[in-house]
Amino acid sequence: MNDEKILNLLGLAQRAGSISSGDFIVEKAVKKRDAKLILLASDCVANNEKKYIELATVHNIPLRKIAHKEALGRAIGKEIRVVIAVHDEGFAKALLKEIDQ
Repeated sequence: MNDEKILNLLGLAQRAGSISSGDFIVEKAVKKRDAKLILLASDCVANNEKKYIELATVHNIPLRKIAHKEALGRAIGKEIRVVIAVHDEGFAKALLKEIDQ
């Protein structure tokens, strides 16, 4: 897994308007089936992890844990981010390819 490339892809997706971040907004996107991929910070609390694993399973959306909260936020030009939803199929596939290497 190439963390730098993954974070750069996230930055591109942010500039393209293809992601949303933050607990409430991501949960809403998942329930509306707008999310193609859920990215969770590797240092998130157990309650958040359990919640998003369950949501991803129920809605059949891939979920991956990557980077720390600070790195996720910095990659998309925001403050600390625990969860990110990727809405674009192309970005989701590219990210999954990099993460799963």
